[in-house]
Order: sequence, then C-alpha cells, then structure tokens
Amino acid sequence: MLGLLVRRLLVSIPLLLVVSFLVFGLIVLVPGDPAVALAGQNPDPAQVEAVRERLGLNDPFLVQYWHWLSAALQGDLGTSLFTSQTVWTAILARLPATLSLAFLALGLAIVLGVAVGSVAGLRPGTWMDRVATVGASVGVAVPYFWVGMILVLLFALQNPLLPAVGYVPFTESPLEWFRHLVLPATALALAPAAVIARQTRASVSTVMSEDYVRTATAKGLSPVRVVGKHALKNAALPVVTVFGIEANRLIGGTVVIEQLFALPGIGQLAYQGVFSRDFPIVQGVVLVAAVLVLVINIAVDVSYGYFNPRIRQS
Repeated sequence: MLGLLVRRLLVSIPLLLVVSFLVFGLIVLVPGDPAVALAGQNPDPAQVEAVRERLGLNDPFLVQYWHWLSAALQGDLGTSLFTSQTVWTAILARLPATLSLAFLALGLAIVLGVAVGSVAGLRPGTWMDRVATVGASVGVAVPYFWVGMILVLLFALQNPLLPAVGYVPFTESPLEWFRHLVLPATALALAPAAVIARQTRASVSTVMSEDYVRTATAKGLSPVRVVGKHALKNAALPVVTVFGIEANRLIGGTVVIEQLFALPGIGQLAYQGVFSRDFPIVQGVVLVAAVLVLVINIAVDVSYGYFNPRIRQS
C-alpha cells in the first residue's frame, strides 16, 4: 500500500506542474486588464503603463509564469490586487466553510447512495428497485441550484426550520454549524448520491449472481455476512471510482452553492475575483482546488489496493 502511494505521489508532481501552467496561462488569456482597474478612474496611458510595470505584466509570459511558480513553491501565492491581503490569508480564512460543505455533502452522498443502491441491487426487479432507479434518474437530471432554491423555499421561507444563508464556524457552535450547512450540503449531495446509487445497484446486482456468493450462501452464512463480507467489498471498486469522479465535480459545484446560500467559501472568493479581475486570487483558488482534486484522485487510487490486493501487488 505504501509503495502504491509513493508511486502515485511521484506521478502527481509533473501533473501538478502542468496544471499550474494551465491555470496561469488561462488567467493571463482572460479578457480585461487589472492595471486599468487599479489605475483609478479615467487613467491616462502613462498611469496604466506604470501600474503594468509595477505588477510585472510587461514581462514575457514565461518570465511571469516562472516568477509566479517560484513564489508558489515557497508558499507565496501573491497578494490581492485590490485588498492588499495575501492570497494564502484570504484562502485560509474561507477554506473551512468550503471544506465543511464539501465533506458534509460527500458524507450524505456516499451514505444515501450506497444505502439506496444496495437495497435496489439486492432486490432487482422489485418495486424498491424501480423506485430507486427512477429517483436516481431524477437526481442526476436536476441541477444543484434548482434543488437549492426548492430547499430554501420549503425549509427556510414557507417553514422557517433552517437558516437560508450564512455560516457559523464549527468551533463556535457545532449545532449551528450543522443547521447552516444542512440545506446547501443536501442540494450539493443529491446528484452525486444518485450517481453512486445507480453504480452501487449495478455492482451489487452483478456480484450477487457470482459463484462465490452462492457458495457462501450454501455454506450457511448469514445474509448480513454474505452481503457485508463478500458482496459489498467486491462491488466497491466501480463505486469508489464513481465516488472519486463525483467528489471532483462536487468541488466545482461549491461555487454555485456558496453563491446561492451566501457561504463565505473559496468558491465565492473565486467568483468575486473573476468579476473584479483580481488575478492572483483566482489563480490561487484554482490552484488550491486542483490540489484538492489531485488529493482525492490519489486517495481513490490508493483505496483500490485495499479492495483489490492484485492492484497493490502490481
């Protein structure tokens, strides 16, 4: 398992360099000049040129990228062009809200998806299977923001049971932290839960027809042990793969959900940075998001070694 982890980390280094290059390149290609915004109202060309020189925007592209990458490798992602706050400070201040939302949504998605998919896979063709299949299809088709608005309408406006906006840190009040995240996490978790349920249903249904499962049943093992020890573990590989894909998509979905529920996360920070042309903020947020996606992919790959020893040995 350790060898698999080391190999994945080594492979991730050049991948991260490519990602950093793409992040920097795409931001530079975005229309708009931050020097014009920083130069004040009605600036003359000399003022704009002075700001561009101060920011290093007149340097060649590769020189700009090397300066940014060198600083990033030392933990310096730059400074906001408009607030003079370091990018790391801005990200770290908002990262807890995003991570809280993401982890709670992932927890809901995996619990709901595996539970519904397992029930449907153990009873294929029954009414429970049909209900789960239809529900999963609807969950996949419905967008995040629509689910979020419906939840706000039902549980915050018509029936004021939960707050519609805002965030309370876990350290201040665990209960209020949970209450403020229930609606956005549920809205974010519905689509991943539906995809996981569909994959779990297909995997469990296939595994339950295998010879080793029938043999375990013939030996007199209890249904709980047959399902828990033999069926679910062998059906886990496709489910884990889908979970990794949906977790990566979910990180992108936090941008929309944070705007809808006014959560002070890095998604909202990126949104504000794009519209204000605050390129260091956008670059820093996108790079952090890319690292999170990379960590998720590594965790998924390493988990394969647990579920399938042959992968670990190879």
